[in-house]
Amino acid sequence: MAVEKRVRFKSWWLPWVLIAPQMAIILVFFFWPAAQALYYSVLQQDAFGTSVEFVGLDNFRALWGDESYLASFKITAIFSFWVAALGLVLSLVLAVMADRVVKASRWYRTLLVVPYAVAPSVAGIMWVFMFAPSVGVVSYGLGLLGTEWNHLLDGTQAMILVVLAAVWNQISYNFLFFLAGLQSIPKSLIEAAAIDGAGPWRRFWTVQFPLLTPTTFFLLVINVIYVFIGTFGIIDTSTAGGPGQETSILVYKVYFDGFKALDLGASATQSVVLMAILVVLTVIQFRYVERRVNY
Repeated sequence: MAVEKRVRFKSWWLPWVLIAPQMAIILVFFFWPAAQALYYSVLQQDAFGTSVEFVGLDNFRALWGDESYLASFKITAIFSFWVAALGLVLSLVLAVMADRVVKASRWYRTLLVVPYAVAPSVAGIMWVFMFAPSVGVVSYGLGLLGTEWNHLLDGTQAMILVVLAAVWNQISYNFLFFLAGLQSIPKSLIEAAAIDGAGPWRRFWTVQFPLLTPTTFFLLVINVIYVFIGTFGIIDTSTAGGPGQETSILVYKVYFDGFKALDLGASATQSVVLMAILVVLTVIQFRYVERRVNY
């Protein structure tokens, strides 16, 4: 006899009351700002809001003629690839190492969680201090090795800096989920593979990693969203999109055009495009990548 798992409420209004707080948060902090961005994307107004004109899709057409905006797509693609790839790989390696630590494991895991408590803007400042061309510890060490570091002038070095800062800031979040996933795997499966003669590397790829695919898929979606939105503070405090516009990703371009260039119509239009890109990427991941997930 099958057991029905569906919850049935005696009152029709009780489910709505229970979800009302969450729905209110979603409406106020997501749907309302999204609707406002869509509304302002079809308007053209001056910096002080005294003159407003309906321009339809002209703002969208102007974006595709803006070379700096088109260049930010390439910059965002490079940045997102390296942050997501390095962040997931390094956090998985650390989680595997932490899962095998026996002595002082709590201290080891606590130290790995600390970076998540640091705000992105603070993380950007920390890495700027370490890589400062004149007084930075890391830049001084690179100088001793024969590599001159100056991310204020070199676009490649600036990209390396923001990638490292973004990976460091997000690695604790990934680490926690990977570690939880590893610890949820029954030890009997790993012991059985060891008895069959599988070494540590083979046990990981044939037993542990397939069972981690739901966690990996979840973190992939979260990291893509993080790269596109959550790294604004790091970019702003470390390079401010420079040198030139070498590290001006899409989310920073929205801020720069809206709050510094005071082109509110273009900024709102870019935010709509950014939101659409995130929705499309998430749908693609759920449509195609999820097929390889073993639940």
